Parts: sequence; structure tokens; C-alpha cells
Amino acid sequence: MMPVISLPDWIGEFARPDHLWYLKRLSANDTLANQSHQAGPYFPKDLLFQALPALHDPGVSNPRVKLDAFVDSHPEVRQVTAIWYNNRFQGGTRDETRLTGWGGGASALLDPDSTGALAAFVFENGALATGASTLHVWVCEGYQDEALEDLVGPVDPGKSVVWRPGQATGLFARKLPTASCQFSLGEMPSDWLVRFPGAKEIVRKAVELRPLQSQSPDDRLMRRRTCEFEIFRSVEQALEGPKVSAGFASLDDFLVLAQTVLQRRKSRSGRSLELHAREIFLEEGLVEDRDFAHGATSEGDKKPDFLFPSSAAYRDSAFPTSRLRMLAAKTTARDRWRQVLNEADRLSTKHLLTLQEGVSENQFAEMAAANLQLVVPANLIEAYPAAVRPNLMTLDQFIAEVRTIL
Repeated sequence: MMPVISLPDWIGEFARPDHLWYLKRLSANDTLANQSHQAGPYFPKDLLFQALPALHDPGVSNPRVKLDAFVDSHPEVRQVTAIWYNNRFQGGTRDETRLTGWGGGASALLDPDSTGALAAFVFENGALATGASTLHVWVCEGYQDEALEDLVGPVDPGKSVVWRPGQATGLFARKLPTASCQFSLGEMPSDWLVRFPGAKEIVRKAVELRPLQSQSPDDRLMRRRTCEFEIFRSVEQALEGPKVSAGFASLDDFLVLAQTVLQRRKSRSGRSLELHAREIFLEEGLVEDRDFAHGATSEGDKKPDFLFPSSAAYRDSAFPTSRLRMLAAKTTARDRWRQVLNEADRLSTKHLLTLQEGVSENQFAEMAAANLQLVVPANLIEAYPAAVRPNLMTLDQFIAEVRTIL
């Protein structure tokens, strides 16, 4: 079904200071993709307690609050129930909040094919002490997520953004959570205080802080990505925080800084995964320009993230195709995996490294039919449907396969 309103108009309608936004990419545990017993998307407790104060009642077993919900992107109208599963206070182990009652597979939100989609949840009046009156939801299709990420910055799989329009809880949040890779001003390299370091510099610093040589490539990738994001936010706060604190002489000055911050965040997010993969390839003994090429041209203006064993081998028509591989690196795969099919024309099978937390069986069948091989960090495998897991390749396994062709 077509939405009754466009996404830009929807954003304009609900970007109000009294509303509370929550944005996340739907995992297979949020939808019905892995056929789990969960009845709805996961929400942080603090968020739901703020948006729905009546839910925070530890004296009641599994307290719940009903709420009218409008999935404006499709459109759907539901009465959903916010539940705090709190049996930990009665000797159990569960202590989490979810929104249930979305209508099962008939809901765009729980549709397995929505796995990986960016979803925005707006608790209308959720920033007020009285709590939210209604909930509005947008589940992105195609490249609609770019409009939302232009608003709040990149939303990576496994991450989320809480935003109250007009407040510092979004783009210019001043308080960072305590994190092990977070730099204080005194710890930060002096040259970073006068110029924002490039993506490669920040990735190298994450490698320095998290060498993790005894751990698998998959574990190194995930832990370093977390560390790198903490470093990035520390530098961002050090350089941009004082400008925010000083205020702005005009709206245009604010918009210029906001656009700079957003573009920098999107650039970091877009390059981070491939830069971490490159560092791991080097650590695993692969030699750049001999065993792999990073960002080399395959044909025309096509530049796969990685070619194996080298761009020279790829361009040599006499070099056996069976000894060639390519790897693309995309944080999310749901709407972007088809781009990979147009890279490295000599290869019928394309490899895609992604951090997306699950795909539906239908989505995976499409990928398999197009000869796309998903490469997924080992600790994300369980996020995929059981029928899909045997067909996934870990980063460690991909490196082992590359070694067989060198």
C-alpha cells in the first residue's frame, strides 16, 4: 500500500520538540525473519519509561500500557501494547521492554522482508511528563533511509538514535556515555585538536588500541568498529562541542555546522567497514597489490572495494577466473546488495561483507539466485534465520578461501 503522505512531509509533521523519536534498523529478532517467539520490536527501557511513564511500575508483574499506533508508511492502524517484562524482580531473569500487538506477518513492521530496514518511531508528546498520546511509525523502503539519516546521522545495524527535535539529545548531544576507547582532551593527539583526523587515521588508532591479535578476524572487526566509533565521537565532541556551547550568531551558521557534522558522520560510516577489513587482511599476511587490491578499477568506472589477488591479475584475460575473487563491504545489505552485482564483470559470484543483523528467507533466496555470497561476522550469524545460516560465510572463512587461490 502507498503511504498517504510523503516521507519529507511526514518528517515535517512530526519534527516537533514535544515528540520523542527512536530510530533503528530492524533486526531479524525485531521482525519475524528468524521465527523467534518475540512478539514485537525491542525498545530500550529508559526510552519507553520516558515516553510512557505509567509503564515504569516495578510493583506490578509485567506492567503494560496500550497505545494507538499508526504505521504511516504503508499505512496501518493498530492498538499496540508496551510491556515491561520484569520478572527479574520476582526471581526470574527477564528485564526488557517491547511493543506488541502489531498484527503478526500482516504488519509491515514485522514482515520478514522488512529486516534491515530503517524504522522511525515517533512518540507523539512523548517528551512531555504526561507521556505519549499516540505512536507514528515509518518503515523505510528503497533509499528512503537517506532522508532520515540526513536528519539524525547514520544509523548502523545494532545501533539506535533517540532524538527530541530541537534538543541536544540528537545531532549535538553534549554528554557521551563512558566508553573504553573514549579520549579525554589530554589524551587526544594534539594535531587532532586543530583538524579532524581522516577515516584511515581513526581506524589505525582503533587498531592500536585494540590489537586483539589472538582473536579471530571476525571478533577483531566487531570490537574495533565499536572502538573506532567511540574515538570518532570523542574527537567530534572535542572539536565541535565548544562551537555548540558558544551558540550561533544565525540560523545559517547552525545549519552549516550541522551539515558538516552529518556529512562527516556519513563519510565515516560509509568507509569504516572496508578500512577495517583492509587492516585485517594485512594482519592476516595478505600483501596489498600482490594478494589483494583495495579500491582498484575492474572495468570502466567500476571500483569494487577489494579484488583478489590483484588488479593486474584481474585485468589479465589469461589469468584463471577461478582464482579471482571480489569483496564488497556494505554496512547494510537490504536495499544495496544489488549494487554489488554490477561490480567485477569477470566474476559470476560476488562476495558481500555486511553487518546487517539478518535477512528474510525470501531476501536471501534472491541473493543466492543472483550468485551473491554473504560474508557475515561470526557473532552475527545467529541473527539470521536457521535455514540461512549454513549458507553464510564468516570473514575468517573468506580469508581462508582467498588463501587457497594465491
